[in-house]
Amino acid sequence: MLSRVADSIYWLNRYVERVENIARFIDANLNLILDSPAGMDQQWEPLIAVTGDLKLFQEKYGEFTAEKVIQFLTFDRDYNNSILSCLRSARENARSVREIISSEMWEQINAFYMMVTDACPGKPLGALHEFFAEVKLSSHLFAGIMDATMTHNEGWHFGQIGRLIERADKTSRILDVKYFILLPSVQDVGTTLDEIQWMSLLRSASAYEMYRKRQHRITPKAVADFLILDANFPRSIRFCLISAEQSLHQITGTPLGTWRDPVERTLGRLRSEMDYLTVDEVMDTGLHEFLNGLQEQLNQVGEKIFATYFALNPVEERVENWTPIARLSKQTQTLLR
Repeated sequence: MLSRVADSIYWLNRYVERVENIARFIDANLNLILDSPAGMDQQWEPLIAVTGDLKLFQEKYGEFTAEKVIQFLTFDRDYNNSILSCLRSARENARSVREIISSEMWEQINAFYMMVTDACPGKPLGALHEFFAEVKLSSHLFAGIMDATMTHNEGWHFGQIGRLIERADKTSRILDVKYFILLPSVQDVGTTLDEIQWMSLLRSASAYEMYRKRQHRITPKAVADFLILDANFPRSIRFCLISAEQSLHQITGTPLGTWRDPVERTLGRLRSEMDYLTVDEVMDTGLHEFLNGLQEQLNQVGEKIFATYFALNPVEERVENWTPIARLSKQTQTLLR
């Protein structure tokens, strides 16, 4: 497969997954406003912290109000990680590989982009829930169409890796923001407000019902264990890494448990560390410190993927293999000149 094609399919899926996660964060926060007894303007800043673009937001919008945060994360055409900008990039990647993906995939990403483009950014907060539900549904629909209509070859596996690496990164970020920023004060730990916020976090990862089937009480340690180390929940970090590694080895043909290139080594080492990790070790390290290190490792995986599979390296020409122009025919010399 051409590196250009693999790169486009990889980023097409990363962008669609990123759009879905942004919609999850905002929608969960809108629900949190309805449930919480406190004034909630303070709860919009962590959504920007998830992106790592606090400085950019403050330069352009100033204070962290609901309207400004939603505009920035959803409809801002100049912000590269807004829902609209990500869908624009996803659509351009899909356009560049239309001969590789199915026509149904192209039609869905195009309809998805047009739906967001046509949405009115001036809607009242109460009317936005339906919009973000539509965004999440459109993302699920794209993933389902891709699974059902695209041959599960190298291109499909590159798309899976992109989606899963993005999902693992966003799960770690929303968990980090809740633990490190969102809670107003230490005195609120264990209170009703604390539990409501952890419930909101679980809902933002579509994990609330599945968590409740496993645990009766909501505690920070149990939530961290579920979202980081559960091997069966499809949005947990460990599940994402296991599935991404399986797709990687389908591409390379290298047996699981071995490695042949830097991507296999980096991803395999990270996945194996998660297999033998306990939540007690995570908490002893410090949840914020652990998640910060994990995000750096996920970034390294992304860098290795680019350098190994997508980067166009210059071809080194060996002087000793050149044919002197004087030895070529007169017609060839004329063409070269």
